Amino acid sequence: MEGNLKNVLVLSFGFLLLFTAYGGLQSLQPVQRGGPGRGSAQHALRRHAAVLHVPAARPHREARLQVDPRARHVLLRGLLAGQLLRQLSSGVWGNLISSLVFGQMPTQGTIPEEQLQACGASDCLMATVSTNSTKRPSQDLIYTLLGIYTGCGFLAVLLMAVFLEPVRDARPEGEGEKQAPPFWSTLLSTFKLLRDKRLRLLILLPMLSGFEQAFLSGDYTRSYTTCALGIQFVGYVMICFGAADALCSVLFGRLARHTGRTVLFALGAVTQLACIVALLLWKPHPSQLPVFFVFPSLWGMADAVWQTQNNALFGVLFEKNKEAAFANYRLWEALGFVIAFGYSTFLCVSVKLYVLLGVLSAAMAAYGAVEYTESRKADGPLAAGRTKPAEEGATQTKL
Repeated sequence: MEGNLKNVLVLSFGFLLLFTAYGGLQSLQPVQRGGPGRGSAQHALRRHAAVLHVPAARPHREARLQVDPRARHVLLRGLLAGQLLRQLSSGVWGNLISSLVFGQMPTQGTIPEEQLQACGASDCLMATVSTNSTKRPSQDLIYTLLGIYTGCGFLAVLLMAVFLEPVRDARPEGEGEKQAPPFWSTLLSTFKLLRDKRLRLLILLPMLSGFEQAFLSGDYTRSYTTCALGIQFVGYVMICFGAADALCSVLFGRLARHTGRTVLFALGAVTQLACIVALLLWKPHPSQLPVFFVFPSLWGMADAVWQTQNNALFGVLFEKNKEAAFANYRLWEALGFVIAFGYSTFLCVSVKLYVLLGVLSAAMAAYGAVEYTESRKADGPLAAGRTKPAEEGATQTKL
């Protein structure tokens, strides 16, 4: 048991270092595009690879996980702590490093009002007006930042190579190794679940998750923060999002026991709706510095609802087909990222906000239809699931 806990802690700190580098670079990629839309296109390609990888990855990973039943509660607590640690690392530490490094850039003078008029919802990627979002830090600062992130990645590998202990087989003697299902069998079971009408309605929820995360990391950081303040503020803005997301994920997992999912879904929808409308109307200006951090904090709170309650909902509705259900969840979430980063290269920010508003409205309508249908069934999974803690779904979040 102690060895298992040690391995969980080593993996957690290893991922802390690894995602410190990954999270910081991910936040900066859409801003440091090196050309019109290049950073967003790279994001789209990476998420496209995730779409192809998701259906087969999960069962193969789980088939290799052999856990001593006596240590499961220890591992569960460790995984939950590791999950929170990973979210905080990618949302806080990596972005803090980037802001501190890019904070060494020479102080810029007052930004002309003409440039500020092209920021926010008015920003179009192909516009000819020069703004802060088209400027790059010096090569020395870029190399310094990449050196720090490379060091974090090297330390992560070294930590796990030195301190990670081999996992002993805890199965009874004579029990054969559990073979992972063939790729085609896994792929088929993932898509066969789409014959369930409830899943066809609910695929809009993970797609919404992909759309809204893509907007914040790709468009808000570029068209609002970098355009009006400078790239050195991107890390601080994303810290607010990551910290709010991670902390609210834990809070909502516990709160759902008392309020139920419907209240939290309503909270997430209203919060994100208010943010979308405000971003359409707001003209970002350096004199409104606190506002730049309010939006990502509220966005992180809404994202925490989607990350915890979506997973809990899928876990309850598709209890007998959880592997296929969560493979579908990650598949459609990744597809949402691909679509959002794909059209990010040629649509104006205002159009993207209207698209996001439409996806949010459709997803909430579909969720409401599923809740209403299931509530009419006395023995339905949602009726029975209301008495279960919502933390079961939360453990699936981003693992």
